[in-house]
Amino acid sequence: MTQQGAALQTYNNELVKCIEELCFKRDELNRQIQQEEEEKSRLQHDIRILTEKLSRVNESLARRLAARADFDRTIAETEAAYMKILESSQTLLSVLKKEAGNLGKATEPRGKDH
Repeated sequence: MTQQGAALQTYNNELVKCIEELCFKRDELNRQIQQEEEEKSRLQHDIRILTEKLSRVNESLARRLAARADFDRTIAETEAAYMKILESSQTLLSVLKKEAGNLGKATEPRGKDH
């Protein structure tokens, strides 16, 4: 019976040791889970902040793109109008030179023809 009692004591000691090891591993796993939950929380917070920032940047970018499109349109319209002014000025100058030439001929003395 003493031998059986010793064997039982040995099994008991091993069981207690195994249970303690399992508890230690569980505690370690709980610590890791807690760390990862904290990291997850921080990451979710960062994502929320970055998403809000991205939204503000997108809104600002949209306004700036619209403003640039307005600038482009205004510049194109102004350049087109300016080209029309240049063409009109060139036409006016040609007409004026032609008229000046005709006036010059009309004021020449007739004596040269005879």
